[in-house]
Amino acid sequence: MSQLTPNPSPRPLIDPFGRAISYLRVSVTDRCDLRCVYCMQENMVFLPREELLTFEELERLGRIFIRLGTRKLRITGGEPLVRRDVMRLIASLGQDLAPGRLEELTLTTNGSQLAKHAAGLAAAGVRRINVSLDTLDPERFRAVTRGGRLPQTLDGLQAARDAGLAVKINTVALRDVNEDEFDTLIAWCGTQGFDLCLIETMPLGETGEDRVEQYLPLSTVRPRLQRHWTLQRDDTPGLAGVAPGPARYWRIAETGQRIGFITPLTEHFCDSCNRVRLTCTGTLFLCLGQEDHADLRTPLRDGASDEEMEAIIRAAVARKPKAHDFIIDRDHPQTQIARHMSMTGG
Repeated sequence: MSQLTPNPSPRPLIDPFGRAISYLRVSVTDRCDLRCVYCMQENMVFLPREELLTFEELERLGRIFIRLGTRKLRITGGEPLVRRDVMRLIASLGQDLAPGRLEELTLTTNGSQLAKHAAGLAAAGVRRINVSLDTLDPERFRAVTRGGRLPQTLDGLQAARDAGLAVKINTVALRDVNEDEFDTLIAWCGTQGFDLCLIETMPLGETGEDRVEQYLPLSTVRPRLQRHWTLQRDDTPGLAGVAPGPARYWRIAETGQRIGFITPLTEHFCDSCNRVRLTCTGTLFLCLGQEDHADLRTPLRDGASDEEMEAIIRAAVARKPKAHDFIIDRDHPQTQIARHMSMTGG
């Protein structure tokens, strides 16, 4: 198989709107050990294992993207840590961490498996992780996750702290479910040394729940929080100077930690979008909220060279749309994108 010859200055990936694509999110599985009410149905049918990319295929694609300018690579799922031997993949990709090459390798997880893997993540070069946690109430946690156990996630968070990992808590804002906990979460994150990010629910995949009832616009939340907390805008770049993701951050004067807001419905963040998503089946999605995609698995398994794979990726990025068009209200279908978040990779 033909491989790319070393080239210290490859032509970067630039989309039609001049945005450099430097951030790749890679889903390693659509499976999860939780069934969160905003993410998936209670009774899910997951993909046959033979449809998933092997670790060798994921490594190869990851390194092609790194060559094309990816500086931040996030491992996602489903729940990535439920895939058997996933630490082998993470450790392998960690070998690419170097200035001017891969600047950051990170992970989004629900925390359930962190107690087992936090030390290994740190050893592989991961320096910070995102952990999904929507409530600190055990009964509410069980209801939102449809059966999850809060102590298991808290044990994982303690293991992450012990391993020296920086943690950001991701909380999906759910109307009449957890909106009374935001002050508590801010205070708790302050004591733990965690940043917090609030996220609007998105119309991805059928969940069996009423998204109109779930949807809480964060444009109404921040003013409420400012009654109790002093929020100062913080535009500090990410680790190693890597461009940050879609959140807009504020520093909380009282705790010293940051709070971010991801607002795909009330305030688009698309103008600065620098990311694409690779699913566990080798589908490259150019936008979380659009269906256009490129199939990378078929040419990969048909023996395409790295040069040919690079051309396919460049052609796909040349179609990246300017923005998504998520809407949640009574006049629009609740599920605008058929695929679940667990399939797309967060």
